[in-house]
Amino acid sequence: MSPEHVYAIPLRTRFRGITVREGVLLRGPAGWGEFCPFRDYTDAECLPWLAAAVEASEHGWPSPVRERVEVNATVPVVPAERAYELVAASSCRTAKVKVADPRSSLVDDCDRVAAVRDALGPHGALRVDANGAWDTSTAVTAIRELDRAAGGLEYVEQPCLTVEELALVRRKVDVRVAADESIRRAEDPLRVAVAGAADVAVLKVAPLGGVRRALDVAEACGLPCVVSSAVESSVGLAAELALAGALPALDFACGLGTMSLLTADVTTQSLSPVDGYLPVPARAPEPDLAETVPAGDDVRTWWLDRLARVVALASRQS
Repeated sequence: MSPEHVYAIPLRTRFRGITVREGVLLRGPAGWGEFCPFRDYTDAECLPWLAAAVEASEHGWPSPVRERVEVNATVPVVPAERAYELVAASSCRTAKVKVADPRSSLVDDCDRVAAVRDALGPHGALRVDANGAWDTSTAVTAIRELDRAAGGLEYVEQPCLTVEELALVRRKVDVRVAADESIRRAEDPLRVAVAGAADVAVLKVAPLGGVRRALDVAEACGLPCVVSSAVESSVGLAAELALAGALPALDFACGLGTMSLLTADVTTQSLSPVDGYLPVPARAPEPDLAETVPAGDDVRTWWLDRLARVVALASRQS
């Protein structure tokens, strides 16, 4: 495994507090992997991201049980009119709307959700993601309001931070609750007892340490699963699709239509949905456009230093 490219790709809209997505593309005997933990992660939190990149580049992924995956449109914190446009242009039958952002009030969130419902039509599935921003009381009130604005929510993702809070909210609302951060940022995701706190498990390959590790987590949690991206380039997104393709059951559309959030990609084989679906790839695409989105010298040095630290930490712990 060797680092070949450090990329920096601007986002179309601020997402998770960032405006540029950065990462390192690694090449190995099985192909390409991507190491792109967010900058606020500690070196220890980066270890599973490294494991996922090593799996992709050195070992490859398990064989899939399906050839394509239905995906949802992802709507960041934008005005209602823009939310409508994004979903209408997406060709997706499901949309996930970001809510509970400091820049947005509950009224704004409801307006955004209502606009997305108009774009989807009455039969589309609409879900919201709060990224753990609410306390339990706020969550119950907000979920009820958003459910009304949506004409029915498919589920609400991570309304509160802790498993205990999720369980309390789940008992008080009629909307399904999905767990994301409670699983992927747990000290041991295999031991997180979310069955009483959630109806759906949201899995991401990189924070869980690779496709095989994520499949183990899916089995351990015993819940229907949705695979979601960490806003990677198509190299990293391919691993998320490999997980979605290998899950024994996949009852919900997955949050993998995220290339629309980036202004560019590292490959001409960009993984953008067609008619609301993405194919399950055998390996990550060749990053033949990586040279067109290079990081500056300071950013490149920062990422290579970080990668070296995390590799050394992994070696010490092995």
